[in-house]
Parts: sequence; C-alpha cells; structure tokens
Amino acid sequence: MSTKLNSTTLVIPSAQGELSARLEMPANGEVHSYAIFAHCFTCSSDLGVVRHISRTLTLKGIGVIRFDFTGLGKSKGKFEDTNFSSNVGEIIDVYNYIKTHYQAPEILIGHSLGGAAILMAASLLTDIKAIVTIGAPAEPEHVQHLFSDNLKEINQFGEAEVNIGGRPFKIQKQFIDDIQKYDLMSIVENLKKPYLILHSPQDNIVPIYNAAKLYSAAFHPKSFISLDGADHLLSKKTDAIYVADVIGAWVGRYTALESDKNSISTEGEQLVAHLDMTNNFTTQIYTSDHQLVADEPVSVGGDNLGPSPYELLNAGLGACTVMTLKLYAERKKWDLQEVFVYLTYAKKHVDELNIDTEEIGMIDHIQKRIKFIGQLDDKQRQKLLQIAGKCPVHRTLTNRVVIETEEFVD
Repeated sequence: MSTKLNSTTLVIPSAQGELSARLEMPANGEVHSYAIFAHCFTCSSDLGVVRHISRTLTLKGIGVIRFDFTGLGKSKGKFEDTNFSSNVGEIIDVYNYIKTHYQAPEILIGHSLGGAAILMAASLLTDIKAIVTIGAPAEPEHVQHLFSDNLKEINQFGEAEVNIGGRPFKIQKQFIDDIQKYDLMSIVENLKKPYLILHSPQDNIVPIYNAAKLYSAAFHPKSFISLDGADHLLSKKTDAIYVADVIGAWVGRYTALESDKNSISTEGEQLVAHLDMTNNFTTQIYTSDHQLVADEPVSVGGDNLGPSPYELLNAGLGACTVMTLKLYAERKKWDLQEVFVYLTYAKKHVDELNIDTEEIGMIDHIQKRIKFIGQLDDKQRQKLLQIAGKCPVHRTLTNRVVIETEEFVD
C-alpha cells in the first residue's frame, strides 16, 4: 500500500491474482461513505470518466475505490481467463478488502458491463445502500456485439483474437458461455435497493432501450437521468463531472453523508486553496462555511470547471461594490432596485489610459462598468459611482498591499 496526497494505491488479492486499485479520499481525510467503481469492458480504472467521477465524489465526502479487473490496466493475470462471473467475484473481493481495512462500502457504481457486474454483486452484498449504473446493458451478453464478427471463430476454435477500441484482446468460448447463463432482469427485479440509472440517448454502444428495461424491472426507489449529448465513454469531462454531481446529490438521501464537514480546515486562516497535482489546474477553495472551484480556461491548458484566479479577483471586487451600493442607497432611502457591476481585468500600457501616474509600461487595469436600476436622478447616479470606488475591496486593490508568504508547518 502506498499513499500520495489524498490518493492511496492498493493491491487487493483476488481469486485470479492481485488487483491494482486506487482509493480516492476527500482532501480533509474525512470519509462518510465508501463507493466501489467498476469500469467498462476492456477499459481500466484510469479511464477519464472513472477518474473524473471518483475525484468529484470525494468532494461529497465519499471515498471511491476504482480498480482494474484482472488482465486490464495495472492488475495482474490474463484477460482471456476472465469472464463476467470473475468480474462479479472481483467486485466482491474489493468490497471485502475495503470492509476489512476501512469500513463496509455502501455504494456501488458501474459503467457499461461494469454496471451489469455491480448489479449482480449488489444482490450478494447486504450492506449496499445505493446502486448506480452508467450506460449499462440490460443483459451481460449484450457485450457480444463488440466482437460479433468473431463469434463463429470463437465457437469453432474455442477462442479468437478480437479488436475492441483499436486494441487486440483474446476472447475464449468460456466467456461467451458464462455471460449467456445470466438473467440480469430477474436479479434487478429482486434487488429492492435504491437504484440510479444514467444513460445517454445518443449511446451507440449500449442503446438507450437498455436503460428502459432496467428501469422497468427495478422496484422503487429508482431514478433515471438522461445524459443527453454524451457518448458511451463520457469522454467529455463536463459530462463526467455532471454525472458525478448527480450521483453525489442522489446518494446523500441513502447514505450518511455530512456535507457540512466535507471541507479542509482553514487552520485559523480565512481561506484555504487545495490543488491535487493530478487534477490539472482545478483547485478547491474552502472557507469555514463555503466551498467553490477555481480553474483555468481550456485555451491555457485548464479544464474550465470554475472561474479563473483573475475572475475570482473581479468577483470579490464586484460583490463588495454591489453590497456597498446597497447599504448606501438604503441609508439614503434612494430607489435603487438593482445594480449590475461588469468587470474586466487586463494588462494595459499607460499610454492607453487617461490617468495621472508615474508608472511606465504595462500596468494592471480593471474596467468597472455599473448599471443602476431604479428611479434615480443624475445627481444620485453620480454619487453612487463615487461610492462604488470606496468599497473596502476597491480600496484594498488601489492601496499598497503587503503579502507575506511562508511555508505552513503542522
């Protein structure tokens, strides 16, 4: 077992050998529920959708175990020796390991064939409180369409090398025989556990009718979310993050999540910013009571999942400006009904600006434009423009600011 930041690498024993797994933890280390994520057929736990969903769920206080099935990713063993039954067994192996070393997982999440596998596993695990499938087939044998051109060869010679997603895999007849013996619908009918189905109408790998069959078979409480516009692998990060947000909100009804505790301690300061280096530029920002995300736009290498640092700087100035104007207008009993503050930060040359300054060359410049809504005369509007320049954040930005930087030592 090895640890890096809030992510722990695990080696989990299984009937087939050893499974490579990663436990993603909330940044503050407080886990209120554990979830197991089973990836899609021939994929791995490093697939973008798995990583994005896992890391987003940690913000909800959920510890997520993402692992590679035997012969895939970093797990040992031969893929051709596996089948649907062994996939189900490995989910149970992971469950038992986490239950022994941490606490019993309460959530199972499966993508594609991994979704079918977690439905089977859930029928055998009494502690599971919530089940989520993403683009899952209604029957395991649906996966045969990925190598339908090779079925004759597999049945005749016992095995064949097939091409799936541009990669070669050996499929044995025992795999075909195994998936054909499962009646997943009868399993779903008897699960009687909270079940969330997520599926895209545009899924051309596992068509949407599979979701309809699963939903029809399941008992309440059951929920369906249409992932309109997404592909089967949720290759767009925004789709994966949306799925994670939906799952995080949904499971809170069925597990002991405590969202008010899912923040990192500010250690007595006003705010803490946290960046896991594996998350590109996506930064979590916490105060004692609130949380938000900062990022950089795609154009500069970010994922655009939140405002940029300078947009957040403008946000502080904008918020302070409108609050100050509200207080002043109320004190004066003026008819200020709404106020909009539009801000843009840029570097500008002093020659472009009609200002009196000793600075030369490029300087920091914030354009602040204000729209007042209400019955105000010209004198009142001019006074409000003056007051807008006196808000505390405006004063801070235009005064000399001293920033002291030092290493934090526990």
